[in-house]
Amino acid sequence: MASSTMQILAFALALLGVLGATVATLLPNWKVSADVGSNIMTAISQMQGLWMDCTWYSTGVFSCTLKYSVLSLPAYLQTARTTMVLSCMMGCLGLCLAALGLKCTRWGGSHRAKGHAAIAAGGCLILAGILCLVPASWFTNEVITTFLDSNVPESSKYEPGGAVYVTFVSAGFLLAGGNFNCLEKGVQFPTNTIHNHPVHFFL
Repeated sequence: MASSTMQILAFALALLGVLGATVATLLPNWKVSADVGSNIMTAISQMQGLWMDCTWYSTGVFSCTLKYSVLSLPAYLQTARTTMVLSCMMGCLGLCLAALGLKCTRWGGSHRAKGHAAIAAGGCLILAGILCLVPASWFTNEVITTFLDSNVPESSKYEPGGAVYVTFVSAGFLLAGGNFNCLEKGVQFPTNTIHNHPVHFFL
């Protein structure tokens, strides 16, 4: 019973991680800049994401522009795009394998097959969590480095946005779900490992 509960907990954490990573990938606020101007049409908030840049004006108008050119993007942004997409894919694969490895379900085959599926799911989820941490860490480092650079004008400085924090939290959920899947399988010991063999004495 405790083993099944841990599996369900691991599946729930992994599901939250995949959903969070997917939402963070699509959010436009990976970095945010606030600049209040005197003109009524002056932008009061600018946001940049992996796929689009958005601007919020003081009049309440909100407009976004897609980033069509891939080659013009900086290296850290291209890496963030790639790793986040891979993280979502690995997370979905891990969820499918984790569903097959659940003991409370009828699908997935024998107990041995379910155990292998659970371990594979744990590996996929841990990899997805690492792929989530890479872009979040690199992106945050780039934003902070630019912010602290005195040669960069104030209007071009940004701060880490909410999507970065969602990515960090999602990575934690994915890593926790993957570790729970692996640990749940690792703490089990077969009950029939000791066999009683007859002992023959020859006189």
